[in-house]
Amino acid sequence: MRLTKSTDLALRIAMRLAVADRKNPPTTREVADAMSVPYTHAAKVVTRLQHLGVVDARRGRGGGLSLTHTGRTGSLGRLVRELEGVGDVVGCEDEPPCPLRAACRLRSALRAAQDAFYAALDPITVQDLVASPTGPVLMGLPLRG
Repeated sequence: MRLTKSTDLALRIAMRLAVADRKNPPTTREVADAMSVPYTHAAKVVTRLQHLGVVDARRGRGGGLSLTHTGRTGSLGRLVRELEGVGDVVGCEDEPPCPLRAACRLRSALRAAQDAFYAALDPITVQDLVASPTGPVLMGLPLRG
């Protein structure tokens, strides 16, 4: 299973915010630059993370991005499910629909694999992901130009 680019970026942004200076929180532009992604893509991802209650974004002087308590301690499996959406790994019902869909075992095997993937992520939190050696590397990413 491969995550979408948006989910990948969302997880990296959450990880970076988990180690950010809470007194001087980074802006979306600074996080985009640190992650080497276009600002517009980062802004869309940050908006999605806000809607999920993972990121708090404040505008203006003293504003910036911060990871919420839920973002820091919530299940990584739940977050990835929310970001990716729950659906089949393969497009059995796409146009044209697969001619094997009525008697295929592949769909259920892939569903079981997908469930195992999420189950492996369920006990992990963003806070767990930023433990050493990852945290120090994240803190070393330049935020201010």
